[in-house]
Amino acid sequence: MTPGLASRSSHAAPNSGRDLRDADREAAIIGLFHRHYAQLVRLAVLVGADNEAEDIVEDAFCVLHRRWYTLRHSDAALGYLRSVICNLTRMRLRHQHVVRHYQEAPHAYVDSAESIAESREDRREVIAALRRLPGRQREALVLRYWLGLCETDVAHAMGISRGAVKAHTARGMAGLKRSLTARL
Repeated sequence: MTPGLASRSSHAAPNSGRDLRDADREAAIIGLFHRHYAQLVRLAVLVGADNEAEDIVEDAFCVLHRRWYTLRHSDAALGYLRSVICNLTRMRLRHQHVVRHYQEAPHAYVDSAESIAESREDRREVIAALRRLPGRQREALVLRYWLGLCETDVAHAMGISRGAVKAHTARGMAGLKRSLTARL
């Protein structure tokens, strides 16, 4: 054997294991994307991302790709994505608030074409009422009732305790009820 071939074969073994591991990661992330992308975009819209929802979901998948090997197990990936989406949305909303504060003439809110097309008339008022709620209450309601997550998963996604989830959910439901009954 020539020395060049020996050195290539000695480096091939560790890389092939890593390549397999990376291929598994890629396949898992692609599967998550195909199965949950639309649901995650709706989550981003409902927690306040509006016309940036797709960008936020794509950013969340990039974060997942970088952090894949830090997950406890691959089953935690969907919950991790939800948590990242909520955090990215919150960060963008804060940024928008600061930008609006320093602009001379604030721009009026405009619904995205996607949210108008996807929302039936009976959901439009609920979504409007959700938007009027404080951010944490809105997140808790969307995660709990729109996505059907249990309180433990909502707490994990929001980074708060189960008791705080219960409080945000109860206050959010009361706020929705007041808002929707005032419109009737």
